[in-house]
Amino acid sequence: MPPVATGVAQAIAGIQPPASEQQTVFARDVQGILGIMCGWLNLLLAFVPLGIISHHQEWGTLPVFSFNFLAIIPLASILGQSTECLAVHVGEMLGGLLNATFGNAVEMIVVVNAIKAGLVDVVQGSLLGSILSNLLLVLGMAFFAAGVITKESTFNATGASANMTCLSLGSVALALPTVFDGMDRTSKEDVLDVSRISSAIIIAVYIMFLIFQLGTHSDLFAAGEEEEEATLSVFSSTLLLLAATVCVAVNSEYLVDSIEGVSEDYGLPQAFIGVILLPIVGNAAEHATAVTVAAKGKMDLALGVAVGSSTQIALLVVPFSVIIGWFYEVPMSLNFRTFDAAVLVLSVMIANGVLKDGKSNWLEGAILMAIYMLIAIMCWFVPEQSFRRI
Repeated sequence: MPPVATGVAQAIAGIQPPASEQQTVFARDVQGILGIMCGWLNLLLAFVPLGIISHHQEWGTLPVFSFNFLAIIPLASILGQSTECLAVHVGEMLGGLLNATFGNAVEMIVVVNAIKAGLVDVVQGSLLGSILSNLLLVLGMAFFAAGVITKESTFNATGASANMTCLSLGSVALALPTVFDGMDRTSKEDVLDVSRISSAIIIAVYIMFLIFQLGTHSDLFAAGEEEEEATLSVFSSTLLLLAATVCVAVNSEYLVDSIEGVSEDYGLPQAFIGVILLPIVGNAAEHATAVTVAAKGKMDLALGVAVGSSTQIALLVVPFSVIIGWFYEVPMSLNFRTFDAAVLVLSVMIANGVLKDGKSNWLEGAILMAIYMLIAIMCWFVPEQSFRRI
């Protein structure tokens, strides 16, 4: 019987593990929690209560935005690490599903809060930005970091190709409704219907991709993977996961509430907030992880973080946002701006060309980062419309 099932069975039967075993588990949990909480990034946890206080005390839109923005960065890191610890206990298939769900929990929570507030532009921008930051900035930084140390790095081109094929589907799914909206005699209701049907198809494909990656063709993605050892028990992992999720939900709600005021009061472009700033919140820990492991020569792991996260967002979080909009009767669709759709399609094409040979160097990394900076500059100068609240 697996350890998790054994523990559950003992709990049901009222059987307590030996005192020595309890002490061992407790000591491991304490050590694991200290390992997670003592990272330098967690110094920013001081902004969690500051973000909440600034909202209730009405310190102004900029302090509320800034404090809650900084608060979510370490919370995202804790969320990711606790999910990984829990995934070790439950097996590869369920662990993959947990990582797929909670790996982008910050983005999902921000999406829900923004959709409830009717900020469709912010949602679309943050989703696009999350894909681009992982696919261009993080991947470029990983290639550059590895290239500085090693002249040429190799990685599993087959696994990368599978991810890029799924990303191609995601980019097409965004481009087609955008083009469809520009056709004669099409209505907003038609675009919404097309988006909702397309979202169901995309989620179905993502489930098939999980089965492909973790089940039928797991050998294609096995390169460079090592057996992980659990640093936290199931109970401690779950408790830490729930606590981080609650904090993220609160801070992200206050962050979203302050976006409109920051944009209007301080002239910060809406496109820049959505496409560049908000993705940094949810992906900061992943960015650091990808660059660190790439510098150590673990390119397959770096690609799993960068390209894998982009795939999850395109095939899971984006259609999830459309369904959540449907639930709250907010017209969230796959009709992104023409600029957004074009940027995504071009970025996927460029990344696919870089990844197809299974090799990387520092110049390719520099080029990917340069493309991301060009997009960031364009987002700063995108003509402003009135802040659209549906």
